[in-house]
Amino acid sequence: MANASKSNPRREKSAATSGRSSAGLGQLTLVEHALCPLDAGQSLRENMVFQTGYYYADKNRHQKKAAVKVTCPGGLSPSDEFFLWGLLALTFAECDPTGVSGVQADSEFHATPHFCLRRLGLIDQHGNRGGRQYQQFFDALDRLAQVSYASDAFYDPVRAEHRKVRFGFLSYSLPLDPDSSRAWRIAWDPIFFDLVKPLGGQFRFDLRMYRSLDPAARRLFLLVSKIFDRRDTTPRFDVEHLAVEVLGFSPTLAPRNQRIKLQRVITALADAGIVSGPAVFEKHPVFKTGSKGSGSNYTVVLSKGPRFNKAAQPNNRAESDSPLWDSLVALGFDPAAVGRLFKDFPRPMLREWLDITLAARERFGMKYFKRSPQAFLVDNLQQTQQSGRTPPEWWHELRSKELQQVRSLTGIQLKNQTGSQRANPQPAASVSQSIPDQTAAVFRRVTDAVFATPETGETVIVQQGTTRTGTVPNLSEILRPLR
Repeated sequence: MANASKSNPRREKSAATSGRSSAGLGQLTLVEHALCPLDAGQSLRENMVFQTGYYYADKNRHQKKAAVKVTCPGGLSPSDEFFLWGLLALTFAECDPTGVSGVQADSEFHATPHFCLRRLGLIDQHGNRGGRQYQQFFDALDRLAQVSYASDAFYDPVRAEHRKVRFGFLSYSLPLDPDSSRAWRIAWDPIFFDLVKPLGGQFRFDLRMYRSLDPAARRLFLLVSKIFDRRDTTPRFDVEHLAVEVLGFSPTLAPRNQRIKLQRVITALADAGIVSGPAVFEKHPVFKTGSKGSGSNYTVVLSKGPRFNKAAQPNNRAESDSPLWDSLVALGFDPAAVGRLFKDFPRPMLREWLDITLAARERFGMKYFKRSPQAFLVDNLQQTQQSGRTPPEWWHELRSKELQQVRSLTGIQLKNQTGSQRANPQPAASVSQSIPDQTAAVFRRVTDAVFATPETGETVIVQQGTTRTGTVPNLSEILRPLR
C-alpha cells in the first residue's frame, strides 16, 4: 500500500461516477489507539508485539487507562488498517443496520479480489487492473490474519461495560489456483465481529478522504470522526499521548519534535477541512512527585471543520454492489436475471451454488454441463429450495483436496523451519505462520495464556519506543511428542 495515501485523479473520477458513496467502517475502541508503530522498520518486523493503551471512564466516571497488546507474527503495516476498515465496510454493506428488513450481517464475507479492490477504489472498473494492488491486498490480508489483540478494558457495546478481551481479526481461505474466478472467503473472528456488529460499536467514515491522507493523519482522522459524530470539539488531548499512543510516533522523540510532527498532522486535516484552524498547544505545569522542581506538558483541543461530513448509512444499495454480481454476470446472466436470483434465493444458498458452478467449470470444462452453467446453477438452486438438495460429493472432495494440498505445503515448510531452528533457533510465532490460519491463531492464544514459564524461543516486543526480547514456547518442541 505504498501509494494508497496518494490521490489518483483517474481513480477518484471512476469512483465518483459510480454513483455510490465510499464509506469505511471503524470499531469505536480500536480507533482510540495505534495498532502498530508508524515506523515501518519497527512495525513490519516479524514477531512484533506492540504495547500501548488508551484512557476511558469507568462506571464511577473515574478516568483509567487500559493496557493493549497487539501481537503481529508477520508484522503489521499502518497501511494494512485501510484494508481492515474497508473489508469491514464491505461485510456490513449488505445488511440493514436498523434491523427493519431482517437482513443481518454475516460474519463471513465472500468476494473476488477484483470486487474488493474495485469497491475500495484501488482499481478502475475497466482500466487499471495492475497485479501490484492484488499482491498488496493479499500481503495485508495475510498479516491481518495473524494478528492477536488483547486489552484489559475493551468496551462491549452490548453489555455496556468494559471487559478483558483477546481476539484475532480474521482468517481466510483462498483458491489455490491464482487464476481461479472463485471468491475469496474471509471469516471474521466471532468475538471481534460481535464487538463491531452493534450500532453502538461501529461508526462510518469517508473512505475516500481517508485514502487521501498519510498514515498518521488517517489515524487522527478516524479518532476525530468518531468524536465529531456526537460533538463539535474533542476532549482536551495530552500531546504526548496523542502523538505516541494514538498516532504511533516513537516515544523516544523529544517533546518538541512530537509537537512538530503532530502539528503537521493537524495541519493536513485542517487543509482538508476536517478540523478548523491550526493547532494551538497549551502548556500546563506539572509538579513531579518525589523530586524537586517541576516540568510541563502540553494539551490540544480540536474543533470540527467546515468540510467534515459524516458518512451515510448504505441504505437502498443497488444489487450491482453485491459481491455476487460480477461473478453471476461473468457466468452469463443478464442484469435482470441476476436481480431475479437475488429476489428468489437466499444469499448464502446462492453463494454456495455459485461457487460449485464455477468450480465445476474450472475443473471439468463446459462438457460437464448438459445445457449451460446458468441452467445448472438455476436448477440446483430450485432443487435445493424445494427438496433440500445437497452439494455434490466431488465438490466436498475438491475442498478436501485443496485442504490436503495446503497441509502438504505447510508440512514441508514446517519441516524445513524446524530443521533450521535446531541450527539457528527462531521465534515460535514465525513457525506458526506456516500452519493453517485457524490453527495458528489457536496456537498463539494457547501459548500466550497457558505457558507462564516458557523455555525456548524469542520474540521482539515494541513498547514505549524500546525493543526488548521475551520468550515463548518453541513450536518444534511442542510438536515433537505428536510425531
